[in-house]
Amino acid sequence: MGGQWVEEGRQPSNLQCFLDCTTPAVETHILPKTHGRLSADPWHQAEMDSLEYFNLADLWEQYYEWSAYGAGASVQLPGGEKVVQYYVPYLSGIQLYTNKVLTASRSFGEDNGMDFWSDDDDNEKMSRSWSSTSDDSLLNCDVLGGNRRRPGHLYFEFFEVGSPYGRVPLIDKVYELSQSFPGLTSLKSSDLSPVSWMSVAWYPIYQIPYQRNVKDLSACFLTYHTISSSFQGMFCCTADAT
Repeated sequence: MGGQWVEEGRQPSNLQCFLDCTTPAVETHILPKTHGRLSADPWHQAEMDSLEYFNLADLWEQYYEWSAYGAGASVQLPGGEKVVQYYVPYLSGIQLYTNKVLTASRSFGEDNGMDFWSDDDDNEKMSRSWSSTSDDSLLNCDVLGGNRRRPGHLYFEFFEVGSPYGRVPLIDKVYELSQSFPGLTSLKSSDLSPVSWMSVAWYPIYQIPYQRNVKDLSACFLTYHTISSSFQGMFCCTADAT
């Protein structure tokens, strides 16, 4: 959700306006504790009576219009004039860890030279990646108030390595990747471990009214988002979009 930390009576900064306009607001659902999935889930606190979750398909739907027309954010120029700057989102990176091994075809990445892989049986590779992470990092934060836990099984990982000028907008990339990794559109946030995340690159395309050679309108942004339900009720490690 977009942060609302602006003091009353003060105009939000350009950065806050950008975050408010580009942070998705996804419809959520309630999973009761009696549901087998929640009671058997090691990532959620035992005292929780229910869990709020969202569908990944609904998350990507939030980016549909932004990918086509851009997300408009109000920008105040140094002279006091206000314009609406539009940005297009591109998937920069994503890692999805699940509570069980999910299989997916490897042929898509091999055929297209993409930098991603899925975890079928290679828990050893996932463990090496996990153990190499710094103890001070977000991934090792004791978010569950108990002993440190394994992150789960790495179902999918993708890092964009192509030139910004050759990329396709986020929604097109997600649907392209989901042809070989259907969990991208079928999983729920409650299926994902606390270390699941994604990053989105935002590039400016146009503004209304049009401005010529204004430096403040050429900035690009990279936002980070957790995409798991496991942070509910936690204070530690919940900041997810910067």
